[in-house]
This record gives sequence, C-alpha cells and structure tokens, in this order.
Amino acid sequence: MHKYPLAAIAALWLGVSVGASAMTADKQEKPVIVTATRTAQTADATLASVTVITRQDIERQQARSVQDVLRGVPGISIANNGGMGKTSSVFMRGTESDHVLVMIDNIKVGSATTGTTAFENIPIDQIERIEIVRGPRSSLYGSEAIGGVIHIFTRKGGGSGFRQHLNFGGGSFGTFEGATGMSYNGTQGWLNLNASGIGTQGFNACSGSSTAGCFTHEPDRDGYRNVAGSMRAGYRFRNGLEIETNFMQSSGKTQFDGSYVNKAVLMQQVVGGTIRYAPTDFWNFNLIAGSSREDSDNFLGTDFRSRFNTTRDTVSVLNGFTVAKDQVLTVGMDYQRDHVKSIEAYTVMSRTNWGVFAQHQANIAAHNLLFSVRHDDNQQFGSRVTGGAGWSYPLSDKFLLVANFGSAFKAPTFNELYYPGFGNANLRPEDSRSFEFGTRGHTDWGNWSVNAYETRIDNLIAFDSSIFAPGNIDQARIRGIEGVLNTQIREWQINTNLTLLEPVNRGSGFNRGNILPRRAEQSFRLDVNRQFGRYVAGGMLLVEGERYDDLANTRKLDSYAKLDLRAEYLFTRQWRLQGRIDNVSDEHYETAAFYNQAGRSFFAMVRYQP
Repeated sequence: MHKYPLAAIAALWLGVSVGASAMTADKQEKPVIVTATRTAQTADATLASVTVITRQDIERQQARSVQDVLRGVPGISIANNGGMGKTSSVFMRGTESDHVLVMIDNIKVGSATTGTTAFENIPIDQIERIEIVRGPRSSLYGSEAIGGVIHIFTRKGGGSGFRQHLNFGGGSFGTFEGATGMSYNGTQGWLNLNASGIGTQGFNACSGSSTAGCFTHEPDRDGYRNVAGSMRAGYRFRNGLEIETNFMQSSGKTQFDGSYVNKAVLMQQVVGGTIRYAPTDFWNFNLIAGSSREDSDNFLGTDFRSRFNTTRDTVSVLNGFTVAKDQVLTVGMDYQRDHVKSIEAYTVMSRTNWGVFAQHQANIAAHNLLFSVRHDDNQQFGSRVTGGAGWSYPLSDKFLLVANFGSAFKAPTFNELYYPGFGNANLRPEDSRSFEFGTRGHTDWGNWSVNAYETRIDNLIAFDSSIFAPGNIDQARIRGIEGVLNTQIREWQINTNLTLLEPVNRGSGFNRGNILPRRAEQSFRLDVNRQFGRYVAGGMLLVEGERYDDLANTRKLDSYAKLDLRAEYLFTRQWRLQGRIDNVSDEHYETAAFYNQAGRSFFAMVRYQP
C-alpha cells in the first residue's frame, strides 16, 4: 500500500492555496442555516464551523449515498463494513460514531440500542440539503452532540407551480437505481412527493475467517436493495401562521458476512410536524413534534435470529425574542422518550429526558457574541448542565477571528448498558469540554477558513477486552486542525480541504497514549468541476492517512488515495446524461479491518430536472 506522509499532504494543500491567490472566483450565494443556533442565519454569519451540502452539490458530485457526500468533508471520517447498504460509522472531529447528533427535518433520529444512525439507509434522492455543524452542541440539543450535528432536510421543491423530476441508471456490481418526484408551490401552500429505489448484487463484504473480522469465511456477493419515499407539505395563513408536516420511510434488505446473522430486513421512518408563528414583531414561536423509528429483523440464511426495534419521540418548543437591536434571546424546551422493543432481555426498555435551554446572540461594537446554557434531566442519570460561548471579531471586511467553547455529554446507549452478555450497567455518562480558535476570510478569488481545536472527553465509553464489555476510559484528548479553500482557476471550480487529527487515549490503562480506533489522522480532499458548453467534467481525489482498528493499536489500516472521475452531457436544459468512474486506480483499501471496499467501478444515469 502507498504511504502518504503528513508533510506531503500539507504541502499539496498549501500549494493549492498559494496558487489560487491570483485567480478570480464567482460570487456564491450565501446559504441560510438553522442548525448551529436553532435560528435562521447565513452560513458565514454563524460562529460555528459549518458545511452546507445543497441539492446542486449532490447532483454535481453524482453522489449515490449519504456517505458519498460526507466522505472527505472537513473533520469527518467514515468506516464502512463492506460496500453499499452496509453499516457505516461516521466520526466527527475524532469523537465516537455515537457522538454525532443526527436530525431529519428537525426530528432527532438514531437507534436507541446502538446510539448511531443508519446513514447507509437514508436515500440520497430524497435529500434537499445537509447542514453539518462541527463542535459540541449539547447546550442546544442535549445528549449526543459532542462531536457535532448533521441535519438532513428532505426535498421541499422550488420555483412556482407544478414541477417533476426523474432519474434512472445502472452500473457495476449489477446495480440499478431510479427516483421520481413532483412538487407544487402556490402562493401560500406547498407539497412535495418523492419515491426512489435501488438494487445491487454487491461484492464480497468481508475477507475474514472463523477467528477474525466477521468470524466466518463466506466468499459470496453481498447484495442490497432499498425502496424509499418522502413527503413535505405546508401552508402559510394570511395572519403569518405556518404549518408543515414531513414524512420519510426507507425499507430495505441487506446481506453481509457473519457467523450469527448474515441478512437484515430494515425499516427507517421519520414523521413530524412544525408550527411557526410570530405573535408580535419581537417574538417568534415554534412548536416541533415528531417520531423516528429504526427496525431491524436479522437472519442467518432463512432462520430468524433477532429483532431490534427502537422509537424516539420528541417535542420541542422554541421562543425567539428580539430584545434589542442586534440582540436575540432564544428560550426553549425539549422532551425526548427512547423506547426499545426486542426479543432480547433488556433490563430497561425505555427512558425519558427533559431539557430546557437559553441562548443569547448579540453584536456589540463589532464583536459578535453567543452564550448558551442548558439543563437536562435524564430519567436514568439525573441532572446534567452544559454550556457554550462564542466570539468573533472582524479585523477587516474580509478577515474574521473566531473562538468557541462548549461542554457536552452523552448518555450510554441501551446496548452499552443492558445488552445480554455484553452490557455494563455501571457505565457513567461521557462528558466533554472543547475549545476552538480559527480564522476565515473571503476575497475576490474565493473563500477560506482555518480552525484549530481540542476536545477532552472524560469517561469515554469503549470496549474493554478485560471484562469483554464496554467500559469507561478515564480521558481521551483530541486535537485537530481543519483548513478549507474554495476558489476558481481558469473556469475550474475548486473545493479543497485538509484535516490533521490527533485522537489520543489518555486513560490510565495499558492503552494510554494510543490512537483511538478507525480515525484517519490525515485527510485531504480535492474536488474540481468545469463546464464546457454542453459538457461538464469533474473529479474528486480523497487521500486518507493510516488508522488503527483497535484500542490496542495492534491492527493498522494503511493509508490510501482514491480518485473518482465524472462527466455529463446536457441534451437540453432539463435532460442530461451523467457518468462516473470510481476508484480509477483500483486501489485496495479498508476503513474497517477485513471489510472490503469497491474496486474500480462505473455508473451512468439519465436525469430530468426542470
């Protein structure tokens, strides 16, 4: 395998940065986000480190899964267990995969048993945009948001009147995909309906043996299929009252290699509703309620083995007050109930959490300030208090200094606590403190940002081989630097970023000083795109450094470089033919030990978009 030393990656990124300074870039529309503060603001106005992925980005990259668009995003590392439809763990800023809070249309999602979200089963064709906020957000959202928040919004449609969209295609590994949808936007109401499907024969997911990896040897093809649908509808009354409802369901079947189970029938569902109203000029009111489900029936061949169905019900009340010019006070309340239904004998099957929070945003003498505090009352673990603070100051109209602090916590999952023969009921919640300092700027040739951060996590939960169960590590320390540069050089749109990470186990045991598993210590992504009349060409280079697969750091996963190329032809303004070749050099690599990744492959799609 190739080796990609840190200095070479850094030099490559710096070379792109310097080379861009003499070029010009198109002015880009500033996206409006709501996740960082639970209030609407432009992405460049927020104090948090954010990335916004739009529908246009998804189609330009020809992304075929949520993992596709998340891979290589600053601060994000992904471990996949053998291809499309297989378990994919998302690590943000070196924290655990269950330290990322995930929401769909303002509703918290995720499994109460594993504590993670099945990104691999969220249909990419149903998504309008994704907001990624890096850094702790427990002072706004409660448990789980130690590493950050990923907020997915389903398609709402745009323009006016009636519109339709359609795409279908196929490629390597016997893969076929298709999606269709329609939207209607009137003067006061809107409606969007979407449906999609995917089927693939896949490839051999695991190269393990009876003693390693998936603990079996099954050199077969592990397929996946999924059918999904979504709906968003709303109405705005003449008095300003706005109501909206949303629904998404994804159902599928995936095959994998395993000695106990090797097939799963899956269902993921999110349903919710929102009421927005402004009783006065200085008061905005939001009521959000919903429920998310993740169901999994597991088989060995045709023999039923296990069932894990989890439900998360949430209610949020948000009040925003303009207390003075350039000052906004947000006060809110959250209720959450997690429930598990399984044939396994969990000692506890449900728990509730009540949270209240306040946030103050102010702009005083060019200083942009943010303060937040939250109190959570967890049915199992009692009271937790978290807080956050942010500051920014413009050194000029094109250069900004930013600093952030945040504390966060994470309650143990039901599997970590109570899974028969595996759980540890004595686990304590994880607590963290994070500091961040950065700069960002924009010029005629593009925009850039650099952020350095440190996170310390007390009582980090990880598997302890001495007790063959999860245990608390005294402390983990994570340090990192993220650099982002977006520019344009001779009609080529260039988006690039570099992440350097040091996720270290600082516990008192034998693993002290080791690197936390499955986090790449270096990550570099270069994405380019250019249009030539009716033709569009682009590509993405992803380079990731070495990582370890275990706490003991005995199993190393080599660094790798993966190049994907894409092109499209525009028949008309609405119809286009797209094609991509992934892993052009046929690189063999693993992001989780023994689990294979796709070699060189291709995919072609016809797309209709008005």
